[in-house]
Amino acid sequence: MITFDKDYSAGGYNIPQLDLSVKPDGINEKYESLYELTTVDDSLDYLGHPDSVLLKNGNILTVFPSSHGKGAIRARISGDGGKSYRNADEIMPESWKNSLETPTVYRLTFTDGKTPDKLVLISGNPRWGDLPTPGGFNYSISEDEGRTWTEFGLCHTHLNGEKLLCVVAMASLTQLKENGRFVDKWMAFFHSDPGFVNYKTILSFENGRPHWSIPEPYFTQYREIEKISNMCEVECIRSDGGRGNELCLITRSNSKKCNSLISFSKDEGKTWSEPVFAPSALNGERHKADYLADGRLFITFRSIERCPKKVEKFSEREGRGWYSEGWIAWIGTYDDLKYGREGQYRLKIAHTYLPGQSEPQICANSDVGYCGNVVLPDGKTVVTSTYGAFGKLNSDGTLKTYVVSKRIDINLTDKLVKNR
Repeated sequence: MITFDKDYSAGGYNIPQLDLSVKPDGINEKYESLYELTTVDDSLDYLGHPDSVLLKNGNILTVFPSSHGKGAIRARISGDGGKSYRNADEIMPESWKNSLETPTVYRLTFTDGKTPDKLVLISGNPRWGDLPTPGGFNYSISEDEGRTWTEFGLCHTHLNGEKLLCVVAMASLTQLKENGRFVDKWMAFFHSDPGFVNYKTILSFENGRPHWSIPEPYFTQYREIEKISNMCEVECIRSDGGRGNELCLITRSNSKKCNSLISFSKDEGKTWSEPVFAPSALNGERHKADYLADGRLFITFRSIERCPKKVEKFSEREGRGWYSEGWIAWIGTYDDLKYGREGQYRLKIAHTYLPGQSEPQICANSDVGYCGNVVLPDGKTVVTSTYGAFGKLNSDGTLKTYVVSKRIDINLTDKLVKNR
């Protein structure tokens, strides 16, 4: 049982971490692509929080806000597997300009084999200082693979008579099963401000029209743990390559007083097991998980390192109790999650610079993560996108925060880790 009387979760990780931020001298040219970083958009002083979806024609659609969280949504498309991106703002409906939260985008695949896939983009309406907010969340639907989108629809502005301030809607979205078979329902997760109460809502379609069920807290049984850890921004992973009958949650512990939490459900999210601390190799924020063709998981996140010895040695801020190694990916299996194992290895994908850093170091800028990940049809190449300070400067000399992506061939990283 989790207890906060003594912190048992603040250890270090022991699996290898492959650093892709600096290309080693003399490395074989077949590995060079692992060290190449592609700029998606660097046209403003600060751009943030992307998400991505693979389109059926092979293009990658990436969306992100024009500031930190809030701001007009921007769209970029890659037609060459993440090697380059073009402006696609022409697809945006007018209402996307008024977005108040980082957008998330998902593919909806229907079970009848006839209904064409839809794409759904969601953006919450949290509080930003004195900026007016309606509460609830916005959603937009595309029925033509992202060429056109509906204007925002607004849902659930209030709950139990109070304004519902939705943060990172939807942090994850998972198709549900009934009687062991997939149905046309999707469970989606967000959390509220204030209080870090985590909610689920079910998306379905009635006569072709989207319907979002009344949001309900799903972690009430463990409210004390949820509250102390400041649990939020969960990723939901289905077992057995996305086809199984068990769901796994990985959380962000925003208090940073404990590791991320892991919990399981065997009844499609109706109930959840008592959470346990994630291994330190997986500790972080805004986890995004995808299955590779070989059944392993590729999970990106913002690293949060809490090992006291490492914090004392590497942290840029004395007394804070944690530091970040930046943009990290974890490679392992679902069973690693289930049985509390550390996994196979980690990747430092690229370095996010802190003020005063002139070259990559172990300690990195923590303003990173919130990745848009797609696995290409070969099943082994991941195109992962994020935001951060990757070295470019603004006109005033401060670090520019912008959106980038990287192609990662897991067969190549496997070989590099094996040959270390």
